[in-house]
Amino acid sequence: MQRALRLFVPAMTLSLLAACASPVARNEPVYGGSRSGSSSSYAGVAYGQVRSIESVGALQDQPQGAGAVAGGIIGAVVGRQFADSHHGRNVGTVVGAVGGAVIGNEIEKNARRDSAGVRIVVQLEQGGTRSFEFKSAGDLRVGDRVRVEGNQLYRL
Repeated sequence: MQRALRLFVPAMTLSLLAACASPVARNEPVYGGSRSGSSSSYAGVAYGQVRSIESVGALQDQPQGAGAVAGGIIGAVVGRQFADSHHGRNVGTVVGAVGGAVIGNEIEKNARRDSAGVRIVVQLEQGGTRSFEFKSAGDLRVGDRVRVEGNQLYRL
């Protein structure tokens, strides 16, 4: 029974950690639609020029440490389960804590990276500006001419 428990607890812990990880979507095209919170919807088609592209949201490589702490605690508990002797439990706890902290930190960085995006400001030919928020700028650069349809941008 105790052997089955020693195998079950680490397997469930690893499953829970894997469920927290999310795939990172990169280079999504700008034309895919805007994120929530962007400018209001306009009818018709307008033309303009990209004036600025700036990062918004979380800093990509600046985790706060909560993932490392949680991962370290879970890793220490899991690592302790794999040892039989007193000395082995201490080593397993330390190795598990370090491994869990590294994994937790990476999961947190991926989660923060997914929440980041860009704000694109477009100077319209008719006058005025519009701003859009997207996951990435795709291949758009400052100075590119664009067509605006609703909340979508198309590079010309």
